[in-house]
Amino acid sequence: MELKDIKAIIDLMKKNDLSVFELERDGFKLKLQKGAGEQTIFTSGVPALPIPLPIAGGALPAVPQPATGAQSSAAEQAPKAETLRDIVSPMVGTFYRAGSPESPAFADIGKAVTEESVVCIIEAMKVMNEIKAETSGTIAEIVAENGKPVQFGQVLFRVR
Repeated sequence: MELKDIKAIIDLMKKNDLSVFELERDGFKLKLQKGAGEQTIFTSGVPALPIPLPIAGGALPAVPQPATGAQSSAAEQAPKAETLRDIVSPMVGTFYRAGSPESPAFADIGKAVTEESVVCIIEAMKVMNEIKAETSGTIAEIVAENGKPVQFGQVLFRVR
């Protein structure tokens, strides 16, 4: 991987307000993380080490929180959450519910899905990646917001 590629990734992180980026390709691992400390570490070996990025003010960006109304409804649904399974993002990128603005959404609340069902697309570095449910059930909740950045491991959908 060349320095210009890493700079492009850093620009992508800044543009989408991402705090962590991980990449593994052909035995090369790269992890970029904002606010991880004072030293900068770059490695081409197997272990992934953080490369801190400067942030205005020197603090980590706040994690978006749901609105107050959503917090109270989430608290009311806490007992039900035990029966729900999460579909999480396998990568950092931009979440899209449909293949194009004119297309219907891949998954809506109440729609049955299987392990092979495509539920959304995540765009990462101009590549559209179809994300499969990897679980069977019915979509109970759509957590991620269409057209907004998502982090690795962030909950996208909840399935009952």
